[in-house]
Amino acid sequence: MMKPMANEIDVHVNGETKQLAPGISVRALLEHLGLNPGRVAIEYNLEILPKTKWDETRVAAGDRFEIVQFVGGG
Repeated sequence: MMKPMANEIDVHVNGETKQLAPGISVRALLEHLGLNPGRVAIEYNLEILPKTKWDETRVAAGDRFEIVQFVGGG
């Protein structure tokens, strides 16, 4: 496992450790991961995080995210 740089923190996304800038919003996390915010649901530290909280919720060291993408089709 890579050590984070001094200005980065470790968070867990879908079971993988990611290094991120401290204090970014959950919405910025989605952008960093290249995910479409309109097509995901997020569990944040074992609780569903409503979309209305994505901009104000700041990522902290050790946070755990499970992100599920919705896929269309038929």
